[in-house]
Amino acid sequence: MPFANWIRVGAIALVGMVATACASYPEAPRYSTRPMPTYGGTAAPVSPPVYAPPVYEAPPPMTAPVARIEGGALPPPGGAYAPPPPAYTPAPAYAPPPASTAPMTVTAGAAYVIQPGDTISGVGRRFQTPVQNLIDLNGLGPRGAISIGQSVILPDSAVDTGPDPYATGPAPVGVMVPENGVIPPPPPPPSGNAALPPPPREPAVSGAVGTVVPGATGLQWPVRGDILRRFGPVGLGERNNGINIGAAAGAAVNAAAPGRVAYVGDDLVGQGLTVLIVHRDGWRTVYGHLGSATVDDGADVRAGQQIGTVGLTAGDGRPSIHFETRRMQGDEPVAIDPLTVLPR
Repeated sequence: MPFANWIRVGAIALVGMVATACASYPEAPRYSTRPMPTYGGTAAPVSPPVYAPPVYEAPPPMTAPVARIEGGALPPPGGAYAPPPPAYTPAPAYAPPPASTAPMTVTAGAAYVIQPGDTISGVGRRFQTPVQNLIDLNGLGPRGAISIGQSVILPDSAVDTGPDPYATGPAPVGVMVPENGVIPPPPPPPSGNAALPPPPREPAVSGAVGTVVPGATGLQWPVRGDILRRFGPVGLGERNNGINIGAAAGAAVNAAAPGRVAYVGDDLVGQGLTVLIVHRDGWRTVYGHLGSATVDDGADVRAGQQIGTVGLTAGDGRPSIHFETRRMQGDEPVAIDPLTVLPR
């Protein structure tokens, strides 16, 4: 293309661009052409608009209801208010029957003489009498304390059911006995000591054994020492059927009277190693919590002969043995306080 043509094209393009610029230019300036009041001086104060709260208008008055109200009439002037009857009838409140204030009358009857080893509960079982009645009749106090040789008054309704292990005395005169034979007494309460094995037949003690026991006068101490536990009640429903004697561990324990060994062993619960000796006239002696036994079953022993040693299993906090004296009452070996039959 010739150079002149290039010049002509460039001129045309330049004219077009100028025309376009002129077309987009505004007809009037976009900023104010008049003087501004705040320019170059202090602005005139502008007062804030004044707020006018709306005027409160009370709502129109409401009309009170005129419907009928159910609730009973008002009380008459000067009268008491009577509430309307309830919709249901309440059940009457429970009132317990009045307790009888009349004391129970117990008529006194015969008297029973307390024997060694007897308890007030044993007397009650034997004569079918509540213990509280015996306490009231005899003024025994809350603990029902009794002593050997004491006469305990029985009610006239008492029935003698035969000797009890803890009421072994003779039947008092005037007490009713069942016509259809003797009623076996209920089992005795726990004694705190294990039951003895069934006693064998009394041995025919030979002269080599020594003298027989004439009552209780022939008994002697199995070992000398301190009395750590005495015979009798030791807690609620429990008894100590003998005494616990403290002595040096391993000290010799001797037979209290001549007789025959009927048991040697440690099968009795709570008795430890035990030796049981059968004597004449229904007497038995028991030596419990031994450290060792020096005799065998069936052996004949003489009074004072060593049958064992003092052990440590009695639970007295020191070496000791448990010693019992019993005498047969019928088929029952009744425990008797050793301190009442041993020499002083």
